[in-house]
Amino acid sequence: MSFDIQGKLYETFEEQQVSEKFRKREFVLEIPDGSFTQYVKFQLTQDKCSLLDPFKNGDEVKVTFNLTGKPFTKNGTTMYFTNLQAWRLEPAAGNAGAPAGNAPMQQDAPSFYSSDADNDLPF
Repeated sequence: MSFDIQGKLYETFEEQQVSEKFRKREFVLEIPDGSFTQYVKFQLTQDKCSLLDPFKNGDEVKVTFNLTGKPFTKNGTTMYFTNLQAWRLEPAAGNAGAPAGNAPMQQDAPSFYSSDADNDLPF
């Protein structure tokens, strides 16, 4: 399941080598939401870690991501983990300081902030 969201790149973190075969890089997007501002953390993995390199904090970006979730049971207690797995970053429309080589514009997928999008999630 794929989503798009646009916001300001608020904070970027260094790449982490989690194991011999797995690496990740996280970043935070600042997203205006009415009278409140949301700060949402995304994750890039493996060869996607370098997608963040052309951008700097303060840049307006459009992030395409998958919403994933997994259960984890320990000592009879189940916890659920949610992850926003980014797989595309591009300059936001109208971003004057955008890096060269923009991908062609695509029709936006429904955002989870959109009130008119169908919400078929079980929660």
